Amino acid sequence: MPKKLLEPQTMLFPLPAVMVSCQKKGERPNIITLAWVGVVCSEPPMVGIAIRKNRFSFDIIKESKEFVLNVPRGGLLKATDWCGTTSGKEVDKFTECALTPIKGTEVDVPLIEECPVNLECAVKQILDLGSHCLFIGEIVATHVDSEYLNKNDEPDVGKMSLFCYCPKAHEYRAVSEVLAEYGSA
Repeated sequence: MPKKLLEPQTMLFPLPAVMVSCQKKGERPNIITLAWVGVVCSEPPMVGIAIRKNRFSFDIIKESKEFVLNVPRGGLLKATDWCGTTSGKEVDKFTECALTPIKGTEVDVPLIEECPVNLECAVKQILDLGSHCLFIGEIVATHVDSEYLNKNDEPDVGKMSLFCYCPKAHEYRAVSEVLAEYGSA
């Protein structure tokens, strides 16, 4: 079957759906849901998050140079979606979603207690890409709920009931089935 040539577009999917917490010194914390995220370096460990310049969280992270990338589990789908469609300018998202902010160990930004994985990040670089800026954050602390760790203290992804985002369909999908192990497919 022949392929159809389309205009250039962001047709990479699925994407992780994450809740990024941020906070300006002396102000209430905020949460933004992002799907334009990914690992960008192993040593030192770094992630990249791309944020539109007009988003409320953009200036918070640009000024504070810190954020926490929180990986939500399936039970947080409604809160994850709501935090991505509602501005934190006038609303306290932690309160509205009944989420618990807990103090970070390395950054002055709260973690979301209900998320099984939390990555505290210090911004190392900001790249202006056009509609979005890419914030490259060095992971300075990693927190994982002990119930989601195996006997070797590695995350047991199967227990977390993770989900992803498919942007062209505007839908969330479950990440659950193991297809093969790395190097054996």
